[in-house]
Amino acid sequence: MTTATQAVPMPREQNAEAGATLGRAFYDDPLMQYILPDDAKRPAALRWFMTSAARYGGAHGEVYTTPGQVDGAAIWLPPGDVSVTLPRMIRHGMIAAPFKFGFSAFNRFMGVMNHLEHLHDRDAPEPHWYLMVLGVDPPRQGQGVGGTLVQPVLARADRDGLPCYLETMKERNVPFYEKHGFTVVVDEIMPKGGPRCWTMKRPARG
Repeated sequence: MTTATQAVPMPREQNAEAGATLGRAFYDDPLMQYILPDDAKRPAALRWFMTSAARYGGAHGEVYTTPGQVDGAAIWLPPGDVSVTLPRMIRHGMIAAPFKFGFSAFNRFMGVMNHLEHLHDRDAPEPHWYLMVLGVDPPRQGQGVGGTLVQPVLARADRDGLPCYLETMKERNVPFYEKHGFTVVVDEIMPKGGPRCWTMKRPARG
């Protein structure tokens, strides 16, 4: 079995490759199935959205990937700057979402994002690192890639005595994050027919 041995900062030249990899990783994610229920249209929309997310993370946070090809990516936003703002969304092309997703899907997306932002603001008001996206190409899942990709920021958070926060919509991800020190804060079914959601927080250490 091949395993990831290190994580490296991702250069902007790999944004599109990261978008393709993350799009494949999130194809069967319950949240993405809820927002984009058309199986045939989801891949292109996800590839576009994840490329935009990689651009956003590279400009306003930190993105880690595997050396060489992008087998996965971890997109983090830093303490004091964890909100995804409208001006920045516009700057990085994410404002095209109504046209890329379709307006019904975009309305579902915005409803989810607003709800998650409320939980985030309520349960993590202090400075913290926010794991906005973590995904691994399906053929590389279960080989240690995800754990490797989160280590640089987890180590920095420990060094600086800062907590970390994330959301996931896959139950199988919960034990993975627990292994890395996160605990469940919220376990709920999202409003308006949305999927089950877990928010998780890793306490400050050091």
